[in-house]
Amino acid sequence: MAGGLHFPSAPGRGGGRAARPGPAGPAGSMAAREAGGVVLGKSADKLFSLSGLFAVYKPKGPTSAGVLNLLKERLLAEAGVQTNGNKRNQVLKIGHGGTLDSAAAGVLVVGIGKGTKMLRTMLAGSKKYTAIGVLGKATDTLDATGKVTEEKPYDQVTKGDLENVLQKFTGDIMQVPPLYSALKKDGERLSTLMKRGEAVEAKPARPVRVYSLSLQHFQPPLFTLDVECGGGFYVRSLVSDIGKELSTCATMQELTRTKQGPFTLEEHALYEDKWTIDEIARSLEHCTSLLLAEPPHKKLKTEHPGETAVSCEDK
Repeated sequence: MAGGLHFPSAPGRGGGRAARPGPAGPAGSMAAREAGGVVLGKSADKLFSLSGLFAVYKPKGPTSAGVLNLLKERLLAEAGVQTNGNKRNQVLKIGHGGTLDSAAAGVLVVGIGKGTKMLRTMLAGSKKYTAIGVLGKATDTLDATGKVTEEKPYDQVTKGDLENVLQKFTGDIMQVPPLYSALKKDGERLSTLMKRGEAVEAKPARPVRVYSLSLQHFQPPLFTLDVECGGGFYVRSLVSDIGKELSTCATMQELTRTKQGPFTLEEHALYEDKWTIDEIARSLEHCTSLLLAEPPHKKLKTEHPGETAVSCEDK
């Protein structure tokens, strides 16, 4: 993603309040000096001393990887690190804890420094979403980005019908992942194979966990759900399955991740104008206490460790 790309900011900026961390230690100073083979300033020392987890806001449109790349560009530019190409990515150790679909918005947990080793707990942990579904329409991707594959009447569906159906999708359930997904076959994403027109078989149903599921609004054909789920869960598949259970069809129109682990959209997600070394340092201090207080979610024994990374994937 180009360094000059700008994502629109939004209200509700987070980050919390906390004391600024002290001066960078020897490890940070050495890393800064090694960046490009020159001695850099205090900003670089501080950047390379950062370690832990924080959250940023991912807007609708860019991929999670694109957001992360822009974040790296901003931080390295502020620190005065002038390396080119892939070397720039190798200089700063940073990653995210669970891909969010490019058509979705919301919380994206980021690990920096030693915090990248903590991201696995984010992948399998609890996540909350607000999803808007559309009755009477199905698409090949199970969301608004795909081609319409089916249309059915939905006038018979009442609010009570929808609320009753939700009970069937709460708790430990079996779910078939969508074909357009980041799950892989022979090392390639299923979505990539689908786009090339290759025949792809659906992955078998697998166990997933839904901690809570509630109907927030119902104005046919639209309905809004609040979902709290574990790792490996697809909200798109949930919306599609709900439509089938109601003897019609449904697709997901919008998706927002409102919480991942202890990180909430309202309180902790840093918007683009807060992507600075000092703001992230403050957020890391604040988020350390959040992680210590976070109760662990029991992981399903039958979950596939290599696939829990996918909660709502880039296509």
